Amino acid sequence: MATIEIKPKKYTYVFSPDLEPEARVQPGDTVIVHTEDAFESRIQSKQDLPSQALANAKFLNPQTGPIYIEGAEPGDTLSVKIIDIKPTRDFAVSCFIDYFGGLTSTPMTRFLQDPLKEKTWIWELKDGEDGKYYMNDEIKVKVPYAPFMGTFAVAPALEAISSLSPGPFGGNMDVPDVRPGNTVLLPVYNPGALFYTADCHGNQGQGELCGVALETTAKATFVFDVIKQKTIDWPRIISPDKIMAVGSARPMEDAARIAYLELCLWMEEEFGFPRWEAYELLTQAGGLYVGNMVDTTYSLVASIDKKFLVRE
Repeated sequence: MATIEIKPKKYTYVFSPDLEPEARVQPGDTVIVHTEDAFESRIQSKQDLPSQALANAKFLNPQTGPIYIEGAEPGDTLSVKIIDIKPTRDFAVSCFIDYFGGLTSTPMTRFLQDPLKEKTWIWELKDGEDGKYYMNDEIKVKVPYAPFMGTFAVAPALEAISSLSPGPFGGNMDVPDVRPGNTVLLPVYNPGALFYTADCHGNQGQGELCGVALETTAKATFVFDVIKQKTIDWPRIISPDKIMAVGSARPMEDAARIAYLELCLWMEEEFGFPRWEAYELLTQAGGLYVGNMVDTTYSLVASIDKKFLVRE
C-alpha cells in the first residue's frame, strides 16, 4: 500500500459533495493530512484579540479535503483508523469571543446583556517527564497534550453544510474520542465518500465550554477502509475498550437519544442482543458525555465497555 501526504493548496469552509477532490486514495493506504487551526492561524499571540484578528475572516474552521476513497459508494460505511496526530507548532490558542460559548448569550440564545470581555489565551506546548503538556503563563496549570480532530466528516448527499456544524455525516463534532488509536465509522452518501477533516484540538474538556478548545495546526495520519453494503445512520467510534455512537441535535436531550438509540441498534445488529435487552443493559452500564455544547447543534457520545458485550 502507498503512503500519501496531503498538503492542501486551499481550504474549504463547507462539507460539500460538489468540490474537486484534494486527493484520491485506495483503502489501506497510509494517508498523512496537514490541517489548519480553526482560525487559519490568524491568532498568534495574546495581543491578537478575536474582534481584530478575525475582522476580515468571512468564515472559520478551514477544512482539508475532500479526499476521495476509491471503491466507496452510497450505502457503504467509511472506516477511518486514526494512527497518529502530531502538532506542527509549539503553541495552541483559545479565546473568549463575543456572543459565543456555553456560559454567555449567543445568537441562538439571546439575552439583554453585554458580551463577555474578549480575551486570547496562548498555551505553550512543552516536553515533560510524563510526555508533552500545555502551559498558560497566567493560569499556570499543566494540561496534557491529548490531541484529537474536532472535525471529521464525509460530504452530505446533497447540500453544502458549514464546517461549523455537526450532523449524521460527522462534521464539527468536537468529540475527544476522535483520537489516535480509535477508529471512526461514517455513513457514505457519495461515490468516494469525500472525506474532510481539520480543527485539531491539543486538548479539550467535555463540552468545549467557552467554545474554543486548544486550537492548533497538525499533521494527522489515517488508514481508510470501506465496509461494503453496510449502512449506518450516525457516526460510530471503536476504541480498544469501548464502542461509541455520536448524536448531534438541539435540544441536548435529543442528541443523547440519537446517540443511545444508535448504540442500542448497533448492539442488536452486531453483538446479538435483543433490542430490549440492549436497552436495559445500557440503562445499567452505558456511558454518556457531552462533546460540545456550543456548536450549531450539540454532540453527545453514548458508550458501552466491550466487556459488557460478552455474555456469561
